[in-house]
Amino acid sequence: MTARPRLLLDVMLGRLASYLRMCGYDTVYALDRGVEADDTLRTIAAQEGRMLVTRDVSLAAQVPESILLREREVTDQLRELQTAGLALELEAPTYCGRCNGALAESSPETPPEYVPDGVSTLWQCVDCGQYFWKGSHWERVGKTLQSL
Repeated sequence: MTARPRLLLDVMLGRLASYLRMCGYDTVYALDRGVEADDTLRTIAAQEGRMLVTRDVSLAAQVPESILLREREVTDQLRELQTAGLALELEAPTYCGRCNGALAESSPETPPEYVPDGVSTLWQCVDCGQYFWKGSHWERVGKTLQSL
C-alpha cells in the first residue's frame, strides 16, 4: 500500500480538515498554526514534505506538490480530491479532528459526560486531550464519502 501524502490546507479550506483526518490523512490546516502568508505556506510544505491543497491559483503554481481546488462546497471539494487520486474512505481513527494530533485508543474508567451511553471504544488525542468515538458524525461523514 502506498503511503498517504501529508497534506497542508490553506486558509480557504478549513472545513476539509476533519474529513481528511477521518480518512487517515495527516492534515495541517493553516489557521491552526496561525499561518496565512503564501511564503510561509510554501515553506511549511517544503520543510515538512506536505502536499499543498489550495483554491489560490497563483499559490498552486508556485508549489510543485499541490492540488488546486476550484469548488467552494466541501462535498464538491472532496470529489475534486478523489479525482486527483486521494483515497477518501473512513479509516480507523488516527488523527485528531480538532488539532491533527495522534489518537490513541482509550478506555477511561469514567468517560467524559458528553460521551453517549453505550460507546465502548474511545480514542483520545495525545496533544489536546479531545475524545472521539464512532457515532452519528462518523456515520454522516461515511455517507457523504460514499455519495462521491
